[in-house]
Amino acid sequence: MTNSPKTVHFLPELEAATGKFDFPMTNDYMFRAVLQSNNKALTGLISSLLHIPPEDISSVEVTNPIILGDACQDKEMRLDINVALNNHSLINLEMQVDRKDNWTERSLAYLCGNFNNLSEGQNYEDIPPVIHIGILDFTLFKDEPEFYATNKLINIRTHKIYSDKFTLHVLELKHTELATEEDKAWGIDHWAKLFKATIWEELRMIAQNNEYMAEAANSIFRMNADDMARKRCRDREEHYRELRGLKKKIEEKDAQIEEQAVKIEELGTENEEQASKIEELAAEIARLQKQLESGNK
Repeated sequence: MTNSPKTVHFLPELEAATGKFDFPMTNDYMFRAVLQSNNKALTGLISSLLHIPPEDISSVEVTNPIILGDACQDKEMRLDINVALNNHSLINLEMQVDRKDNWTERSLAYLCGNFNNLSEGQNYEDIPPVIHIGILDFTLFKDEPEFYATNKLINIRTHKIYSDKFTLHVLELKHTELATEEDKAWGIDHWAKLFKATIWEELRMIAQNNEYMAEAANSIFRMNADDMARKRCRDREEHYRELRGLKKKIEEKDAQIEEQAVKIEELGTENEEQASKIEELAAEIARLQKQLESGNK
């Protein structure tokens, strides 16, 4: 559970910092930079999310490190973090702010990709457990919001777990009010608040009794003061602005297409009415023509 309140150590510059800062951990580059550069912060986060006492974590290793500060050649590059826990379990951590309607399929694809790692000559029972942790700043299931959910393969009749080697966790940052007592006991609600904090005083208050969160706060300060890290965070914000702009254009085009479809349908109805009137007039003309012909005889 969360470590007992103790004296934590903030950077002197962070102790003195006031006001709003630019890049919180909801920026996926900041999320990656903080957790890749600070093993203690990463350990504390995994401890809370997986309900593992910190003393039971012997090692956490980022297995897909990037060179922090280097330009992202591909704007759409994934900044999720792959972690080997205790040289055994494989964890995929991802921060996602913009809504992804395909999140369930996307997270399953990532999880299956990590699970499908059997080496030649290795037995199936030797495949390590895989865990996907999605940290979302949107509501995944609007009809059933939840702060922190754990999903496994189960028998739908008996609820017996099919396998412990396949787990998906979802943390919804917008729903800290739904945190359970267990979530609070493990400090998950505090981590969620730390991710979204944008004011230095608030950041210190959240982290003041937790050495792991204090480490994360120190790294957030360092990265916000680093010119290259700031540039990469801005690049990511621009990328997501472009995606939101593109999504808006698509939605506008869809609305235009729907409007045109309605008009076409209305015109079709009008054309049918006009055709019926023409038929009636043609019949009336034919009738009058017959009367005229009869009158001329």
